[in-house]
Amino acid sequence: MEPTLELDAVRKTFGDFVAVDSVSFAVPKGSLFGLLGPNGAGKTTTIRMVMDILAPDRGEVRLFGRPRSRGDLRRIGYLPEERGLYRRMTVADQLVFLGELQGVPRREAGRRAEHWLERLELGAWAKAKVEALSKGMQQKIQIAGTLLHEPDLLILDEPFSGLDPINQGVLKEVLSELRGRGTTILFSTHIMEHAEKLCDRICLISGGRVVLEGELAALKRARGGNVYRLFADGSLDGLESVPGVTQVVRKGDGEARLLLGPEADPAAVLAALVDRTRVREYRSEEPDLETLFIQAVRDAS
Repeated sequence: MEPTLELDAVRKTFGDFVAVDSVSFAVPKGSLFGLLGPNGAGKTTTIRMVMDILAPDRGEVRLFGRPRSRGDLRRIGYLPEERGLYRRMTVADQLVFLGELQGVPRREAGRRAEHWLERLELGAWAKAKVEALSKGMQQKIQIAGTLLHEPDLLILDEPFSGLDPINQGVLKEVLSELRGRGTTILFSTHIMEHAEKLCDRICLISGGRVVLEGELAALKRARGGNVYRLFADGSLDGLESVPGVTQVVRKGDGEARLLLGPEADPAAVLAALVDRTRVREYRSEEPDLETLFIQAVRDAS
């Protein structure tokens, strides 16, 4: 099966600054794909090249199994990082307008707008002007507008920005429902927790370069073994200085997650820990996505 979206060695520079450097990845049809990395990593520039807002200096973008064309872009629902709504329009009129821009007939656009307003818990605000809505509510309006033409590929740049935890949960449910219906979804974020709970596959970018890419579950299996959970009755101060330990994340009283270096001997680390504190439990565990990212950036440097 052809991927819905492929990037092949895409590069973009601005003067002497390399924003994206030979980025390659494939987004399988029907998957929920996370384009991840810290602020400034090159995620938005990459998405703008997919959408033909920016032209790559070299490399190729393929959509739906062929080199990208302008017609293919009509099959994409795109939520940009920069938000833009007509503040003096009513919510319903705004959505109908956005639907018509994507070729949806006015009556059908109104029906779909009503559906998405109810699904995103904004039905009571249909006749309100956009300027009366909070930042988070405006974000949900833009998400609804992105969905009105029922795109085959959904590209969302930092979609959780401005949403409180309750509305983040609503959006996660919507994304899962859309994936269940066969929609291919790519979203960018710098918050690893969101990607961990949602994504089938990920691409981690740092400094414009891919440092990790693939199926999330497989990456965790392949890179497990260097993460250990420690439970102790004594002090956990100073564990960062234990030979072989590269990071300590406190999880609570007497509990910590240890990231060991690639050459570290877990038994030797345990022996050093026993000399410092009263160890109750020390066990290997599956790394979380944040730990995978730290490992990948360290290995690439």
